[in-house]
Amino acid sequence: MALPHAQPLDVVNVGPLGPNLRDAVSTSLLKTDRVQLLHLVLPAHADHPAHHVGDECTIHCLEGDVEVVMPGGVRHLHPGNVIVLPAQQQHSLRARTDCAVLVTLLLHNGDAGDHGGAGLRTGTGTGKIDLPK
Repeated sequence: MALPHAQPLDVVNVGPLGPNLRDAVSTSLLKTDRVQLLHLVLPAHADHPAHHVGDECTIHCLEGDVEVVMPGGVRHLHPGNVIVLPAQQQHSLRARTDCAVLVTLLLHNGDAGDHGGAGLRTGTGTGKIDLPK
């Protein structure tokens, strides 16, 4: 059974999971017609496949260490770091440690556009989210 999304004006806790991080799964926290918040949990040394979304997006490292890999280089994120990716920016994520990131997607009528982020869904307990290529 899918977890319900938070609604606008709901308070959502995205604080560190600490020792519970290892057993946590990725979740879509909130989705409206214009924005989606994803709490991605990646186990150490896991790669999140290359993809892009139609509009700008943010990736905020909540805990652990993660790399944002792009054709032009790699950005290392540590807890508290955030990066804004331009629209259509091809990228993948590489977890250096068990980590959690908050991804904010701008949507158009509930879709991240160009099929790069369309159909986002929570993982199957592996800490991975399936993204179309």
